[in-house]
Amino acid sequence: MIQWITQLFASSKTASDTDTMKPEVHEHQKNNMKSVSNKFLIVGLGNIGAEYVNTRHNIGFKVLDFLAKKESLSFETVKLGALAEYKFKGRTFLLLKPNTYMNLSGKAVKFWMDKENIPLENVLVITDDLNLSFGTIRIKPKGSDGGHNGLKNINLILNTQNYTRFRFGISDQFKKGQQVDYVLGDWDEEEKTKLPERLELASEIIKSFGTAGLENTMTAFNGK
Repeated sequence: MIQWITQLFASSKTASDTDTMKPEVHEHQKNNMKSVSNKFLIVGLGNIGAEYVNTRHNIGFKVLDFLAKKESLSFETVKLGALAEYKFKGRTFLLLKPNTYMNLSGKAVKFWMDKENIPLENVLVITDDLNLSFGTIRIKPKGSDGGHNGLKNINLILNTQNYTRFRFGISDQFKKGQQVDYVLGDWDEEEKTKLPERLELASEIIKSFGTAGLENTMTAFNGK
């Protein structure tokens, strides 16, 4: 009986000791964790240069430019791109336009993820999509590059396809052999008329991604 009681107290002591040995999280560490979870990298894909500004392939840049103008933000030239910081509802959104050209976009994404300690789940990449009709929205938590050179390079550099992409439809209204000219061409007059409303919607999607979360954002906006 005495031996059993001794073992019982020894067992309780061990459990208690284990509890007290849990690593202590200091206040500055808590603050760091909080800042990481509330910081988001929003990457708009496009090509630098005046000749590409209004092309379909540059819709990622155009979305970020629209949000920046709406919120009176300024882009600063930084390493591997142009960056603007947007604060909304306790979140910090880093709006990044890589200056590496489309097919090397992954280099800029990886650099700013590492520099700002942003987890993969807080990254949103905005890109054009030929397989969706003009202005159609599709948000996905992962997926293949779909033949898109920007996504292809991001997948390669990050060594994963598991990051959120926001695909903006540009349709496929081109004749055989004219895909490059179409993608790198300007919006037609009807598209230009409808574009502001779609850019407004895109801005709401970015904010929703950081505040409401991916699942709620997909439910609310996919297919619109």
